[in-house]
Amino acid sequence: MKRPVTGLIALLLAAAGCYFQAPEANIELPAISSTDVILSHKGYVTCYNPETRLPVWVAYELTEDETRGDANRDNSMFQMDPDFSKRNQAMREDYYGSGWTKGHMACAGDFRWDSEAMDETFYLTNICPQNEELNKGDWNFLERQVRRWAREYGRVWVVSGPVIGSGRYGTIGERRVVVPDAFFKAVMVQDYGKYRSIAFIMGNDDRRYYLYDCSMSVDELEARTGLDFFASLPDDVEEASESRCRPSDWGIKAR
Repeated sequence: MKRPVTGLIALLLAAAGCYFQAPEANIELPAISSTDVILSHKGYVTCYNPETRLPVWVAYELTEDETRGDANRDNSMFQMDPDFSKRNQAMREDYYGSGWTKGHMACAGDFRWDSEAMDETFYLTNICPQNEELNKGDWNFLERQVRRWAREYGRVWVVSGPVIGSGRYGTIGERRVVVPDAFFKAVMVQDYGKYRSIAFIMGNDDRRYYLYDCSMSVDELEARTGLDFFASLPDDVEEASESRCRPSDWGIKAR
């Protein structure tokens, strides 16, 4: 039964200036500082920002076996995260009449392997205000592509989250939930013993986002977000795997 590193352990390690160095253990986690709010659930870990009422990032490992299962999605399950103060979370009511959908960062479709794990993806600490066309369109296409990579390579390590940017869309609801300018996703695989990564940014709007056009190296994504992805990898491995991006290596073709 899958359970990521606990929030308490993560915070203690971060406070000691440590990251997760065991090979293939928690590769999905970005660097964590002692001030980060870390929430650990059955299938994913969230770094949560109580000021924006959004996750900073959401990370998880997805294996080939986990791309299959019979757990059913239930949109009525959106709820506040019991592991964090209700005063500093979004509420479902913040989304009512806002014109924005509840966009998963750890997508429900990746958690069909377990009903509890899927239900936890509906915690509002895993949710951002997302354009409806993006949510059901190109972002959903990218989520399905990640599952294909999990089946092809045996496992993937995934990090997703919002790009606040200039805050052009303002906030929604009584809790003033920030509406992101865009969203990112970083993916790492191990291919014939070597780590390889790719990243994407899609604007929070109804434009078309072809994977080739919005792909980039993880290094570029780090420069744009200020985050340090896949921080448990040795520095030389991290540098080699994050410095370049060739969409063709991932089966992504130019339009």
